[in-house]
Amino acid sequence: MKNAARTTIIVTTVIVGISAILFSNALGQRPSRPGAGQQSDSQLEKPPIAKDANEKRIFGVLENILKSQRYRNVPPQDGRFLRITAESMNAKNVIEIGTSTGYSGIWFGMALQKTGGKLTTYEIDAQRAATARANFKKAGMADIITLVEGDAHEEVKKLKSPIDILFLDADKEGYIDYLNKLLPLVRPGGLVIAHNINPRMADPKYMEAITTNPNLETIVRSGVGLTLKKQ
Repeated sequence: MKNAARTTIIVTTVIVGISAILFSNALGQRPSRPGAGQQSDSQLEKPPIAKDANEKRIFGVLENILKSQRYRNVPPQDGRFLRITAESMNAKNVIEIGTSTGYSGIWFGMALQKTGGKLTTYEIDAQRAATARANFKKAGMADIITLVEGDAHEEVKKLKSPIDILFLDADKEGYIDYLNKLLPLVRPGGLVIAHNINPRMADPKYMEAITTNPNLETIVRSGVGLTLKKQ
């Protein structure tokens, strides 16, 4: 059993490492504002292709969120990245701070349907929380996504289980508090993914914490910070 567990850890580490490299290479080459005659690498992508009726329904919900709901959410490329990352590392427990209307949560949910995992997501705004719950239900994910309405800074104190992925997309000055409270729960080989990490929005205290800790390895590309908790 010990050998099996050790093999699982090694495989997970390799998967996460490959994901980080691909993420770094792909996003790092993308110009933020392509000029005349330039193409960003995202233009080489094609829209996601539904594997089955379930994915087709989910893609329809995601498209409707983008078209009809005005709250801020992650862009589609980032949503697809979250799904690929969670599914490739066989994530079982994902924590999201900042639900908005559930767009990123649904991308995570697509992965968790395959891995048998769960998402717990936190939203302080009642209207956004209600909208997100409706979207999760439409996507058929009400059974795997738990939405906690309230102040995440207080609510996350109740968490006890090991975390595979911690996704931060809420109050930027609060990232350091979320990190301090939840990093001890992130398992070795787990990830902290932070959105809106750029010179204008990134909190210096958070950046200091994720770039100077010898137990962490961090890359930042196109506004997304990807931090590995080392084995």
